[in-house]
Amino acid sequence: MVSKINSITTVGVVGAGTIGSSWAAYFLAHGLKVRCWDPLDGYAENVTAFVARAWPIMTELGLADGASLDNLTCHYRITEALDGVQFVQESGPEDAEIKARLMAEIDRDVPEDVVISSSSTALPVSEYQHLAAHPGRIVLGHPFNPPHLMPVVEVGGGKQTETWAVDQAMAFYDAIGKTPIRLRAEIPGHLVNRLQAALYREAVYLVAEGYASVEDIDKAITGGPGLRWAFMGPHMTYHLGGGDGGIRRYLENLGPSQERRWAALGDPKLTDAVKQKIIDGVDAEAHGRTIGELTTDRDATLLKLLKALGSGKD
Repeated sequence: MVSKINSITTVGVVGAGTIGSSWAAYFLAHGLKVRCWDPLDGYAENVTAFVARAWPIMTELGLADGASLDNLTCHYRITEALDGVQFVQESGPEDAEIKARLMAEIDRDVPEDVVISSSSTALPVSEYQHLAAHPGRIVLGHPFNPPHLMPVVEVGGGKQTETWAVDQAMAFYDAIGKTPIRLRAEIPGHLVNRLQAALYREAVYLVAEGYASVEDIDKAITGGPGLRWAFMGPHMTYHLGGGDGGIRRYLENLGPSQERRWAALGDPKLTDAVKQKIIDGVDAEAHGRTIGELTTDRDATLLKLLKALGSGKD
């Protein structure tokens, strides 16, 4: 299949909730036309409002030539929304049966060479590509939330996915400024969420056992490894931790210590009591701020971080 990345000017966004709306904002900021569809009544007002709220941040990061809010159109029939699109970003419910039927419908409405990419949080592609007549062009394109700010996109295929489709998705995301990660095999939760889940499991264990408060555990991450993780992953971090000998020296000298820590990690259960500890702790840490206020603070900080790291596009 011949790559058509440079000719992609119009993207279909199917499922325009929080993730789909965030994708729409990102695509628009990068000069693309976006055609949206969602089955919920009133979705058009919601996605338009989301994009409008995100636009000042996208503008500060830098808009591509031709970027405009006028390039967003919302449709009430999926067939109309997909008319003329050259790439599809699906962000429907995290339900394999619903997603499979949705994929089959999208597959009927777009040409065979158009890649259909799913924002699926944890479901393997193989669980929802089987009803489509052309399952080979269905791929995973899972973003980190919120997609309009976070660079990473996990890209992979299912048992019936063809290599060209994954290649094109990788190239497309790269061309619009994302950081695509190619998954070499399917696994529940993909990659990023599994890494995040491993850390969160220990965070919950430490709360459950009373080692520290919710707020102090969060501070331990944001004021410690989180600062390094913004630009350097765990393997490279430990490479530097090994001094002149690098990762080889680290593994030789501190590998046993690492294994002891692994053995001591907890296996918490989300009992009602543990959940209440977490809820109370988060309420205390929020200091009365609403979800909306916390989201605004998060996005403002992400903007500063992206600009400091040079992730904004000229």
